[in-house]
Amino acid sequence: MKKRWFNRIAIIFLLVTANSVMAQQQSIIHEFSIQQTIEYAKKNSVQVKNALLDVKIQIQTNRDFTSAAYPQINGSFSLVNNINVPVVLVPAEFFGGPPGTFEKFPFGIKYNATGGISLDQLLFDGQVFVGLKARKTVVEFSEKNAEVTEEMIKANIYKIYYQLVVSKTQIELLDANIDRLEKLLHDTREIYKNGFAEKLDIDKVSVQLANLQTEKIQALNQINNGYLSLKLLMGMPIKDSLRLTDTLSYDQVREGLPLVSDFKYSDRKEFQYAELGIKLNEYNVKRYKLSRYPTLGLNAYYNENGQGNKFSFFTSGDWFPVSAITLRVNVPIFKGSSLRAKIEGATLELQKSINQREALKLSIDNDLEVAKNNFSAAISSLDFQKENMKLAEQVYDQTKKKFEAGVGSNIEINAAQTDLKAAQTNYINALYDAIIAKTDYLKAIGKL
Repeated sequence: MKKRWFNRIAIIFLLVTANSVMAQQQSIIHEFSIQQTIEYAKKNSVQVKNALLDVKIQIQTNRDFTSAAYPQINGSFSLVNNINVPVVLVPAEFFGGPPGTFEKFPFGIKYNATGGISLDQLLFDGQVFVGLKARKTVVEFSEKNAEVTEEMIKANIYKIYYQLVVSKTQIELLDANIDRLEKLLHDTREIYKNGFAEKLDIDKVSVQLANLQTEKIQALNQINNGYLSLKLLMGMPIKDSLRLTDTLSYDQVREGLPLVSDFKYSDRKEFQYAELGIKLNEYNVKRYKLSRYPTLGLNAYYNENGQGNKFSFFTSGDWFPVSAITLRVNVPIFKGSSLRAKIEGATLELQKSINQREALKLSIDNDLEVAKNNFSAAISSLDFQKENMKLAEQVYDQTKKKFEAGVGSNIEINAAQTDLKAAQTNYINALYDAIIAKTDYLKAIGKL
């Protein structure tokens, strides 16, 4: 009986454990708009997290550098046990002894203890003071790099997100076409039974239907892979489920587009990053130039020295104070060509960063014009393809009515179906191209 109850308890325990493990392994379902997707990526993308960690690392580096301007205070204690005390030989005749002989006298004592405190304070060092002024700029440089990284991730998320949103419309159109062909296949079979169509007509529609079903399978596979790419970009676990809540329509693509008339280079984060790089290189040149000036430092210490032939420092030993204040001036006189080479090298690096900023301006001008042209062309193509798709649908519906009425041929209905499929595909491509062009345009003007 006990064994039977034990087996029942063991089975219940295993079932409960299995259910618990399965519950833990169940994926989390996320339903995200485009903004929620971007916010998730900011918190979970490895690239963004590392860029933000670089900011924190720079802050700690600044704290370490700042400590050079603060007083450096150190305490010390030492204890010496002279196991064999040094001796000195003194002529014995000084003490009434025979000439030519020597007396041994200890030169030192057995125990020596020293305890004290010292202070070092940098009073002036041009390089250190320039470094202190550059601290804020260095942190801003790291922060701006993080913002550039975030914007890059954001742009890629926009493109993949809306590609997946557009793919929903693609699947809907494929399903609608499959429904049309299934109905056409049914009608063709009925017409064939009545002797007004050939078996070949049924086979042609069947081939078209099979091609559409294959295309849908391929499209669904591409969509699944797209979701995997988006999760990877966001830093989301692959096992989690992601559902996109935003939609994309013809009107959404066209609306809310800011004007470019008030555009400034400083609107682009890359340009802000380049400006900070120039400022840092200016500090670098300045610090090398200031290294020509003398440095001034202060040192002070206070020590207590204890001596004795017995270890009694903590009871009755004698202690003797020793203290001093030192003002130290270091005047650079000659360093060969090292300093001049450093100044020239830093000046050249500054000029490089200025050249890179000017090159960036040209690149931004090019990005802006290309983005404007691409968006204008994409909108025009989208308008055209939208009207073309409507027209293709009308042609198909009229051709199908003629075919059902017996006054149209199977060739006409197949051609109309092919034209409709091509028009729908072109509209989907135009819609996706338009949202990509809009994303690139917003990024080009720094408004993404």
